[in-house]
Amino acid sequence: MLKLFHREKNKRERMPQGNREILVITYVFIAAFLSLIFYLLYFTQFVGHDLINNPYNKRQDLYAKRVTRGDILSRDGEILATTLTDENGMEVRTYPYGNLFAHAVGFSTHGRTGVESFENFNLLTSDVYIGERIANDFAGEKSPGNKVVTTFDLYMQQVADVSLGDRRGAVIATDVKTGEILVLLSKPDFDPNTIRLRWDEINADSDRSALLNRVSMGLYPPGSTFKVVTALAYMKEHADTDDYSFDCNGSFTYQGNRINCFHGQHHGTVDFHTSFAKSCNSSFANIATTLNKRSFTTVCNDLLFNNRLPCPYSYKQSVVTMNAGSNIADVMQTAIGQGKTQITPFHMNLITQAIANNGVMMRPYAVSGIYTAYDDPVEETGQEEFTRLLQVKYAKKMQEMMEEVVTEGTGSKVRDTYGYKAAGKTGSAEYSADKGRSHAWFTGFAGVDEPEIAVTVLVEDGGSGGEVAVPIAKNVFDAYFGSRQ
Repeated sequence: MLKLFHREKNKRERMPQGNREILVITYVFIAAFLSLIFYLLYFTQFVGHDLINNPYNKRQDLYAKRVTRGDILSRDGEILATTLTDENGMEVRTYPYGNLFAHAVGFSTHGRTGVESFENFNLLTSDVYIGERIANDFAGEKSPGNKVVTTFDLYMQQVADVSLGDRRGAVIATDVKTGEILVLLSKPDFDPNTIRLRWDEINADSDRSALLNRVSMGLYPPGSTFKVVTALAYMKEHADTDDYSFDCNGSFTYQGNRINCFHGQHHGTVDFHTSFAKSCNSSFANIATTLNKRSFTTVCNDLLFNNRLPCPYSYKQSVVTMNAGSNIADVMQTAIGQGKTQITPFHMNLITQAIANNGVMMRPYAVSGIYTAYDDPVEETGQEEFTRLLQVKYAKKMQEMMEEVVTEGTGSKVRDTYGYKAAGKTGSAEYSADKGRSHAWFTGFAGVDEPEIAVTVLVEDGGSGGEVAVPIAKNVFDAYFGSRQ
């Protein structure tokens, strides 16, 4: 072996100087070539899609010249967006259901939103047989773009739309086990068919803010729906909650800080479960005084407040400003979902979905698959666990407490029609100096023994969550279970 080493060494030493330089250059070129290959693979897999999807990337114009933008469909095959050719031979993006999917599907004029935005690359890509694409290129004709099949349930979306009516707010429904987004509704809305002509008018109307997707971009005080978080914090500090008792006379004062129950209601003597079911502000303010602020903050962070969310849409982070140094007034306000706490309906639905799924949050998604214009599969989306938000024992306990909200508390109007059992939490969140005005909330799931669907409803300036938001959620639950009868 030693002789062989010296023999090779001697060969290299005898090699002319020019040959050695050529060998070095060859190795450099090989390394550069391999690096380029690895980069191209990385770019294609991780960067290319997002880069080409960027609305400022002019390469999209080249794609649009060669490919007719593909269709967007509902989960049951109804066309939600398609490209037609008008009498002048111009392509026109058309939305057969008008306002109904304004924020869910979005639009592709004056920028892009919704599915039109995050699936722009696939819609402008044609995966039909390569021979057809070559023939179309030679003939100067466009190839048909890929179809995007969404997870949206047309009937449920229609029911949510009618139920919310002309009120401002948001409705989102997700499949507990898979993370599929079944309903995504935001109002005020707009007709994407006329967005090109009415853009300046709609964009300038700051009062209606019709372009705002309130599901993922609307930040609101959560009101009593946040008691889910406070209850979890209390359970983590108290292994046995059965010994809790509080006498509610309509308000609670601690160190000069007063918290009132909704409309000053007297709940009498309540235990931990009844405090939650009846949504007793006074009791939860009392609970707040016993909590370790650092632990309470940790629970909030564990539930993804002040953190990034797995959301296919543009979104805003929910906010809890409480920390270990907060004063007792802030802690009491936070415990009942008031003060500076803000959350999106999307985030509230994620928390609800995780509770229903025994603590595991599924990654939410709005697209189930990509297909060619001839329905050949290109790419299909599989369900994926995102993270565990809470331990199974706490999730089970919250499921029981949220069921009691429906059977014995403020969520009684959601009692089932089609044999399912429901659970949830109502909220009436004050949002201005006028304490008589509040946003109406409900977040919940059905059916309790084997949860399938999570629904969150927010009605701006709606008043009582139990009176206004709950019936909307019930209609969505009914649409889901009724269609399976």
